[in-house]
Amino acid sequence: MRKLALALLYTATTALANPAMADVQAAEALRDGDMKKLNFHSEPQDAGTAEFITFDGDPLSLSDWNGKWVLVNFWATWCAPCREEMPALAELQKTLGGDRFEVVTIATGRNPPPAMKEFFSEIGVDNLPLHRDPGSKLAREMGVLGLPITVILNPEGQEVARLQGDAAWDSEPAKAVISALLGAEG
Repeated sequence: MRKLALALLYTATTALANPAMADVQAAEALRDGDMKKLNFHSEPQDAGTAEFITFDGDPLSLSDWNGKWVLVNFWATWCAPCREEMPALAELQKTLGGDRFEVVTIATGRNPPPAMKEFFSEIGVDNLPLHRDPGSKLAREMGVLGLPITVILNPEGQEVARLQGDAAWDSEPAKAVISALLGAEG
């Protein structure tokens, strides 16, 4: 309850000074548990512009998701923490995904497509995309060092937060953070 009161106070104070940042500050105030590892930037940062591809090889860009909040997760088939985290990301997509928010997963580096499908099948994930960044161009451009890395993009396509390592994205604190971000849009 105290965190909610603080979030409301931050939101009200910030809304008067900078309405666009109110949602981000409210979300930041709600960080708890694994979400304490989620670092919000003081100002939105440019996101990567390098193309990546769908599972079938069609070109994509992060700008394809402009207009909604996006949680972008960089992962790999050989990454043990990614295996632990991915079901939580799938649950977050199931719970909050829609017209205003989406979880986008991007396998970076050498990840053979059959191994990617097997990875998702083994962990029971069937609602997340199997996008690929085979040359790690986007990952390098965005400073992804180690996996998993998760970034949150605002509807303008700018990075507002980053989390290194895995997290319980299906936890109540994670849902509260994402819901606070979405609250300013509704």
